[in-house]
Amino acid sequence: MSAVNEWVAREYFEAIGFLVSQPCKFVVPGRHKTAEEEIDLLVFNPAATEHRVPEEIVWETRHLSTVARAVVGVRGWHTERLYVSRIEKSPEVLRFVESEPVRLASGRLGTESVARVLCLPALPASGEMKKNVVRVLREKGIDGVISFRTMLLELVSRVETHRNYDKSDLLQVIRLLKNYGLLRDPQMELFGRRRRRARG
Repeated sequence: MSAVNEWVAREYFEAIGFLVSQPCKFVVPGRHKTAEEEIDLLVFNPAATEHRVPEEIVWETRHLSTVARAVVGVRGWHTERLYVSRIEKSPEVLRFVESEPVRLASGRLGTESVARVLCLPALPASGEMKKNVVRVLREKGIDGVISFRTMLLELVSRVETHRNYDKSDLLQVIRLLKNYGLLRDPQMELFGRRRRRARG
């Protein structure tokens, strides 16, 4: 499943103009990962004239226009939101932002100015739980969080049904789902769904 998650993230970053490198292309069973193996993706934005990290921690595609370089961790369990308890019980979730992996990423990208981006299913919806998670992520060194929903919506909006995406199985599957009416473009719900009036 991790390969599918990284595949979605890679396609997303490439779709919005980033150059993407995946330092480790093999699975690491039964031992601690090296610094290189902790990094899922390294991304570089050739269109960014300066490297500026957005103040917000939850990023949409528009936030990435000023991000020139980033080290990316992809965590896609897809069955729950990220809570502080998950970070405490599974510290490997954020190992990619520890000093050694970041130093390695900086060396590969040619500068110390590197954003630290976490791709995940979702944060808590609101309230104290969300505030606590954001605080912990900030303390651990995360600059931005991108949800799988954001990435998938961006890919769906970019795929055209009349094009043949033979070079990407993921985009080809999205194309087929759209072609047969199983997926709709996000802009088709511009005004949202109207609430039905409660019957008295």
